[in-house]
Amino acid sequence: MSRGNEKPEDSELTESRARELELSGSEQRAIGQVNRTSAVVIHEIIRIDGELELRRRAISLMWSGLAAGLSMGLSMVAEGLIHTHLPDQPWRPLLSHLGYSVGFLVVVLGRQQLFTENTLTPVLPLLSRRDAPTFWRVLRLWAIVLVSNLIGTLMFASVAGSTDIFSPEARQAFAEISVHVIEGGFWTNLGQGVVAGWLIALMVWLLPGVQFSQVIVIVIFTYLVRLAGLLHCVAGSVETFYLITTGATTWGAYLEFIIPALVGNTIGGVALVAILNYGQIAPRPRTGRNFLGKRK
Repeated sequence: MSRGNEKPEDSELTESRARELELSGSEQRAIGQVNRTSAVVIHEIIRIDGELELRRRAISLMWSGLAAGLSMGLSMVAEGLIHTHLPDQPWRPLLSHLGYSVGFLVVVLGRQQLFTENTLTPVLPLLSRRDAPTFWRVLRLWAIVLVSNLIGTLMFASVAGSTDIFSPEARQAFAEISVHVIEGGFWTNLGQGVVAGWLIALMVWLLPGVQFSQVIVIVIFTYLVRLAGLLHCVAGSVETFYLITTGATTWGAYLEFIIPALVGNTIGGVALVAILNYGQIAPRPRTGRNFLGKRK
């Protein structure tokens, strides 16, 4: 695949180099097939996905967001179960944190609606169009998906914390791996949320260019989020709701977590990924027009 932003002079240099090396036509085509996907192509793939998501019915978004919230509970469960079966050694978190990726794998590969993914995907149509109707559709999508995600996490955590589905050892592990979510102050949580939002949105940006390695990319980025102790508003909600269900913390502690984590995730996704990567391919702005596309 040739690069979408290749300049004419670049093409001439490529052809000249091919003649110099005496490459055949089939060899030149092979080079083109392994060439990197351009930023323009990645942008358009994600933007088109965003356009489709913005047109979805509210009920469809709600069910997909609810499914994603439930699926994110698998991150806590997988990590907790691995934690339970490993000896209490300093290296245990290096392996148990891999379980954190399970929920993200189900959500991303299953095309479920996760709030932090949507800090990138629907924002690209907004940056391209810059009108009030698109802006309100983005807010609508965010609100429906976020509320649905949190309801799903609450449902999962309530069942995990108030029933005997999991062994006492596993439930103890769930509590141990969840405590870190409520330990930080506002500004620490905000900063961790920004970095986590940046990493998750960056993961979404990379996926179209790694068609056959998506699982690896998802695991690497989500494992890094967990290993660094960063805060994800949906995954962290599962853990905090679990602590609330078992009486280990309060709703006040949840608010101290969710507000800075949510704001940070949004800033990290929108500002550090959507806007910066849009800037790579943005056309020259039309003069005399404001953000909404109206003449000044």
